[in-house]
This record gives sequence, structure tokens and C-alpha cells, in this order.
Amino acid sequence: MKKNIFVSAGLAALGAAALQSAMADDSASPQYWNVSATLRGFYDDNYNIAGNGRGSAGIEFSPSVSFHVPLQQTDLGIRYTYGLYYYEDRQELGLNAFDQTHQVDLWADHAFNERWHAKLTDTFAIGQEPELLNNNPALANPVEYRVNGDNLSNHGTLVLDTDWTRLFGTTLAYNNSYYDYDNSGATVVSLPVSGPTLAGLLNRVEQSASLDLKWHVQPETTLFVGYQFSWVDYTGNEPIAIVPQTTPTFNGVYHSSDRDSYTHYAYVGLEHQFTANLDGTFKVGGSYIDTYADPLAPSTSLSPYADLSVEYTYIPGSYVQFGFTQDLSSTVQVAPNASGQITQYSQDSVVYVDINHKFTPKLTGTVIGRVQDAVFQGGAVNNASEVDYSLGINLNYRINRHFSVDAGYNYDDLVSDVAGDNYSRNRVYLGLMANY
Repeated sequence: MKKNIFVSAGLAALGAAALQSAMADDSASPQYWNVSATLRGFYDDNYNIAGNGRGSAGIEFSPSVSFHVPLQQTDLGIRYTYGLYYYEDRQELGLNAFDQTHQVDLWADHAFNERWHAKLTDTFAIGQEPELLNNNPALANPVEYRVNGDNLSNHGTLVLDTDWTRLFGTTLAYNNSYYDYDNSGATVVSLPVSGPTLAGLLNRVEQSASLDLKWHVQPETTLFVGYQFSWVDYTGNEPIAIVPQTTPTFNGVYHSSDRDSYTHYAYVGLEHQFTANLDGTFKVGGSYIDTYADPLAPSTSLSPYADLSVEYTYIPGSYVQFGFTQDLSSTVQVAPNASGQITQYSQDSVVYVDINHKFTPKLTGTVIGRVQDAVFQGGAVNNASEVDYSLGINLNYRINRHFSVDAGYNYDDLVSDVAGDNYSRNRVYLGLMANY
């Protein structure tokens, strides 16, 4: 099962309340602060994500407070969201019935002058239920099961846009993602019995730096060419696999840092406003990954890279967004093949659609659909694939400016070539939201 923490479409539908939405909501508010809370009842028919998983009714409570400071050339904001989740079935089993999450979103947007513009965003999250900690359900990779312990993630981005002339500009960006799992402690002695821990497999720092050169061909058309350098440092510092093959410099034990890698991206792209209500961004190219740290079988590989999206606003307040991405990602798969080579990463293809429709001034519906095909590279599962299907439907009715009610349904289905990884999951919820 391929797992990448804190990035599944959520029961609390926080995909719609991620950092970008937080910035938009608070920027539009005439006041400097905002307090909100959500109370929902739900039923999850496979909350532990297993082939024959258990179902449970439950209650969700999620308050949030934010502060927004709009200045003449600067916009600053911070939001804190707490999530408390109660599972009745776990109570009946004598287990801890509660999950808790904490999420802090920060943003700063500053225009130095008419030509220089910088934006900083950061999201820190801690919790057990990965679905509450989603930043981009359309593009991210899913977590397929509940993770015990205080698991951490942090995602930060810094972007500098510069218009050097009327026709030429640049975008310089830096991204940093940090992951830390509570499940740790594997040793060479325990590894054959218990297997590697999540910390050993997935604790890591992912960084990237990119530069885009942009030509403003027309007011509605921008062409660009870019380069990105990414590097992944696994920080678990634990053994993750034992193989019989040894060399003078390799004792047959793979460790977390043996999955470190560098990746170079080169791409060309187009940003175009087709009409007043139809726009698109298209980026295509290739990636070159170097798994230099593998002590037994270091390798390099070329792969396609793409990030395509189109958004159409068909009536005020209603839009449809369609997209496709092709990229590389980390994976929990690590089992070695007969030659002793482990799985280093996967190649992921994602198709997504996001529909937001305003039926009336008070009633809004949202549909988010996503299909991800992950193909593992190397190891015992080389070229095996997992296809994850997910669908989220939400209806929200605004009673007045302070209260609203919503109802929704989420479906997930994982079809995997890896034995034991298949599952399906259905969730429904009904709730009340207050905002002031």
C-alpha cells in the first residue's frame, strides 16, 4: 500500500478549507478576526481501512479561529483549527475512542512595488487522522488508513514574482515539506518479525527550488520555460530491509537514508485566459531522478512530468475545474526483489475534477472526484500498480450569515496489485456550522 501522510480527501471536507481557502475567506472578511465551529454526526463503514474493516458512528467537533491583517501593500493572516473525533465502535471495543488534530495556517503576501511581489504560506499539522490534515485533495497522494500517535507534517512555500519588463518576468519558488511519524523503533533484530516502521520508511524532508522564465505574449497569454531541482532526505535513521547481497561497502541492511534522491525537472508551459470565465495552465516536461544513496543498486531514470488544469466559471459562484498531474512520489513499499533491490519511489498519474455549483443564493453543492494510478519502481513490487478512486459530495445550506448546515458523502476504493492492500470505504455526515 502506498502511503504519504496527511493527504487524503477528508471526512471533515477540509479540502475546501485548506490554506488557499483560508486566505480567500479571511481576506474577504471586513473584520480582523473570525471564529467558526463545526459539529457533525457521521458514519464510517471502514474507519481502520481493511479488507473486512469495521464500521462506526461518530461525532466530529472542529472549532477554528483566525486573524487577518490587511495593510496597504501587505496581507498577513493566521488560522488555528482543532479537530476532535469520537468513534462509537472503538469505545465499545475498549479502545481510545477519540482522535485529535491541530492545524496552523500562516500566510503573508507583500507587494514591494508594481513589479516585485512575494508570497509566503505555511501549514503545520499534528494528529492521528490523516484526512483532517489535507492541503490539496485534488493533487495529493492518499493515506489509506488511520495512523496512531502524534504524527507531524509541515508544508511551506515561498514565491517571488518579478516583472523585469512589460514582456518578460520570472517566478522564483522554494518549497519545503517535513514529515514525522510517531511509529518508530525498528532494529535489525526486530525487522524480520515486525517489519519496518512508518518513521523508518517515510520520515523525511522534501525540498525543491524552481525558476520560471515568463514571456507575456498577450495580456491574456503567458508562455514560460522552467527548471526545478528537488531533493529528498529520509530522516528515520532506522533499518528498513535486510537482503542477502553484500558488497565491501554494504552489509546487507538498508537504512532510511539509503532512499535519498535528487530529481531534476525541465518543462515548458502556457497560461491562457481563453475567455472572461475560462482559463487554463499547462505545464509539460520531464524529470530525471538519481537514487544516488542506494548502496547496492543506485540508478537514474527519466520520467514524464505534467501539471495541467482548466477552470470554467459558468455562472457567478459556480465553476468546474479539471486537471491532470504526472510526477514521482515517496512510497511505503520497500520489499526487496531477488537481486536485493528495494522499491525507491512510485510514478503517479492523477486525474481530478472539482465542481462547485450554487443552486440558490443559500444552497451550494460541491463534487470532488479523483483517480490516481501509482506504479512502483524497483523492488519486489516493481511495475505493480495501485489505483485509488475517490469521490466527495457535499451540500451546504446557509441559514443566515452566521449559521449553515451541510451533508455529505465520501467514497474511496483502492484496487492494488499488492496482495492485501485492496479496500473500499463509505462515509456519510450531517452537520451544523457557525461562523462569526
